[in-house]
Parts: sequence; C-alpha cells; structure tokens
Amino acid sequence: MKIRTKCVVSIVALAGLASAQAPSPPAATSVTIGGKVLSIKYCAPSVRGRQIFGPGGLISNDPNYPVWRAGANDATSFHTDADLAIGNLPVPKGDYTIYALVADPDNWQLIVNKQTGQWGLTYDASQDLGRVKMSMSKPAKLIETYKMTLSAAGAKSAKLQLEWEQHIATVDITVK
Repeated sequence: MKIRTKCVVSIVALAGLASAQAPSPPAATSVTIGGKVLSIKYCAPSVRGRQIFGPGGLISNDPNYPVWRAGANDATSFHTDADLAIGNLPVPKGDYTIYALVADPDNWQLIVNKQTGQWGLTYDASQDLGRVKMSMSKPAKLIETYKMTLSAAGAKSAKLQLEWEQHIATVDITVK
C-alpha cells in the first residue's frame, strides 16, 4: 500500500512539474488556397510580465543570437503543398523552418530555412532559402500570447501574420 501511495504521489508531482514547465503550448495555423494547404506548427510563449524585445529582453538584440525561432521550444515548422512567393522570395513546395530576424524590434525579417526537425535554437544560416522584410504595425493593446496566423487574402494569395507583445509583423504570400 505504501508503494502504491508513493507512486500516485510521484505521478501527481510529475504532472504538476510538467504543467509548470510547459508555459508555451503547441499551436498551429493553416490555410487552403486554390486547393493547396499551407500550414505552420509552433509553440506559443506568453509575455508573463517579462520584457520581450530589445536589450535585456527575452529576445534581445545580442549579436550572438540575432535570430529568433518565431515561437518557443522546437523550431517553427512550415509546410506548403504549392510553390509560393513569400514577399519576393520564391519558395518551392515542401517543408521548411521559419525564423525571424528581430535585432531591430520594429523591423522584422522572416527567414525561410531549409533545415527541418531541429530544436529551436539550432539555426544554420547556410541553410537559409532566403529572407523577406515584413510590414510592421502596433496593436491597440499588449498581445500577451504569441500568435501566428495564415489567412486567405484572395484566390491565389494569403497573408502570414506574427503578433506578440507590442508588435504585429505581416508578409504577403502568393500561390504560384
């Protein structure tokens, strides 16, 4: 009986520890354009009273870490069933990782990287397919939880939007 009680207590303690260490839950967004699916899987961190961007922030402008994984935990994955143009960057159908260059918090660049399946901090610039400048705007109020959205913008177009803290970054996507 003592062993069973210890096991139950251990399981409950581990469950509590797991939930305490999972503040960035998995999230996803997708859109279908012209019968072709575009999808992103990421983990969504929250501000939780922390400074996010700039010197001393969670995502700083430290030159040793200029690239953000565009989420938390694992690298952000992007899949497209169609050949695309993200901004002016040609992107063949397939699987990619998305990063963001946010060294200047008010001027983001989306990075499409050919390496997939890695942990979020494992970034290899030699695997970049390319980078695209994003349009920036400010939200009406603080965005507590990071959010990525793929949305239709026409018969052959979509929009990707990244929102967090005091920043909204968008880029147009065209299906070829």
